[in-house]
Amino acid sequence: MRLRHKHLPVPVGGPPSAVAGRRAVTLATTMALTSALLTACADSDTAGSDATDTVTVGVAGNVFDVPLRVADARGYFRKHGLKVNFVTVTATTGTSSLESGSLQFLNSSPTGFLGALARGLPETAVGVDGLGNPLGLVVSKEFARRHGLTAKSPSGDVARALAGSTGGFSSANTRAESEMFLKDGNVGTDEVTWVSLPNPGVDKAALGAGRIDWFLTSEPLPLQIQESGDGVVVANSHTVNEWGSSYAGYGQIVVTRKSYTRQHAAEVRKFMAAVREGTSYLYEHVNEPSVVSVAKTALPGVPDSVVQAGIKEVEWPWFADMEPGVWKKTLDFVSELGALPEGAELTPEDWSNEYLR
Repeated sequence: MRLRHKHLPVPVGGPPSAVAGRRAVTLATTMALTSALLTACADSDTAGSDATDTVTVGVAGNVFDVPLRVADARGYFRKHGLKVNFVTVTATTGTSSLESGSLQFLNSSPTGFLGALARGLPETAVGVDGLGNPLGLVVSKEFARRHGLTAKSPSGDVARALAGSTGGFSSANTRAESEMFLKDGNVGTDEVTWVSLPNPGVDKAALGAGRIDWFLTSEPLPLQIQESGDGVVVANSHTVNEWGSSYAGYGQIVVTRKSYTRQHAAEVRKFMAAVREGTSYLYEHVNEPSVVSVAKTALPGVPDSVVQAGIKEVEWPWFADMEPGVWKKTLDFVSELGALPEGAELTPEDWSNEYLR
């Protein structure tokens, strides 16, 4: 497998010092504004605009959907003249729905996007709305008791405790991410007995039945298990460097078809303006309980405390701009997982900040 890295342009908006200065001024100004409850209809600056265009966006029903739900609840889409329909898709159906035209936008993982490019599909990334990987490694209560593990145990102690254990996994990615963690703790992957299971729900059942000692998956499931008292989350994206944005790069991006950007550039700009406001709001208000009611539209049935903790597992970008250096981290991370599709190539034509201006 050969990956060709072409030269990527300097991000739009000026040199890093200029961008940093702009962000600092914007943040200082916005932080001075009074916070409003998300459950209110909209701020006065979002009221009074009639939606003139309807777009459909594919979402996965996970924590990365939250900024889009925030943008909708706070009236940001309406302010920019859009009405948004949300359609829940899977990793399998999302790309095909976008290509068929039944979706105008897809909230996509980088792996899914790179997979589409490897197949020669004419897609483009127009912004980022989530950074890092909100993962949780959850051990059974009995395993935690035997090894003296708690939610505050150092990551090195956790990794060493996993030597000789039985770990479950339901995807190649989560096994690879587990192996990253073990390797960082100087534990060989052959020191773990691996059990392949169909999905995270089966992982949970196997943990409860004592068939496995632990498993790793995306939040909020690990936190839900901990909330119910059936396990302990002993590692997450805050404690494991390899799962954070500084190592892994982008966690979620907004994707559309290149033909759509040519034919509907104004709609793309409107959509991304609203998404940008949604991620900025989360950046500023992530610790406030008021975001929970809206976040639960993306995570129905999840307890409030778990929703709030899950939101904090993601690093929400103040700006939706993408940068060459972060794309390189993303490519390297996906490659390290062994998930970079054969023939995947990212060029300057495959992503753009043009629609954020």
